[in-house]
Amino acid sequence: MEASSFSELALSRWDYLNLLVLRPALAIAFVLFLIFLGWLSAWKLVLVHVPLVQEIFGLRKKNAKPKPPSRRLSKIYNTIDARNSAS
Repeated sequence: MEASSFSELALSRWDYLNLLVLRPALAIAFVLFLIFLGWLSAWKLVLVHVPLVQEIFGLRKKNAKPKPPSRRLSKIYNTIDARNSAS
């Protein structure tokens, strides 16, 4: 009677493989999948629209606008130069 109960409690190689290798590997893979899924959803919903993240990852090209020749400070300096040359 004891021999049959002992053989029922003994673990086979498949049980050891399942317990020591497959379960932890699947648990780690599941957690990494959840982290990846959370990151992907945060990226698609929020992070793509943040200007700082766009600049870091090069998602938005900065438009280089040419500076107009008659800017505010240049107008001021031109009027000062005109006054000085007139005097």
